[in-house]
Amino acid sequence: MTPSEDPAGVEVALVRSAEEMARALEIRRRVFIEEQRVPEAEEIDRHDGDPARVTSAVHVLARRDGRPVGTGRLLLEYARDEHAHIGRVAVLAEERGHGVGRAVMRALEAEARTRGFGGITLGAQLHAIPFYERLGYRARDAIFLDAAIEHRWMDLVFPRSP
Repeated sequence: MTPSEDPAGVEVALVRSAEEMARALEIRRRVFIEEQRVPEAEEIDRHDGDPARVTSAVHVLARRDGRPVGTGRLLLEYARDEHAHIGRVAVLAEERGHGVGRAVMRALEAEARTRGFGGITLGAQLHAIPFYERLGYRARDAIFLDAAIEHRWMDLVFPRSP
């Protein structure tokens, strides 16, 4: 994936270095650990390391005017044509509502398509369901707790090429 610029002026690119990974993790710390009080041991896991060594996930970093403002990851431990799992989508509070989350999601979806996945699955916090619905995701199954926060599974199926 090459860096892409969203119409909202947000540039999103794959995380390729330990320094970029540190920027992504700082955003997640601010959003999940500080704002939402998720314990760090639950938030940071084996998929969150130097991309030169950790190959189970790819991460993206969104920047506006060169400043990191959002992130998300795509887990790769699934068979081709199954749904990939997007998670850890985080946008700094002051940037919410300005297209950053949409740009992060579109970049992760493009990466999943490139890698041959048939769609996306994600666990959405209940307050974020309308955001994901606007992107074409559909909720399924009952509410569940993750890090003591209510979630629902959501899916997006990619159209098949003729």
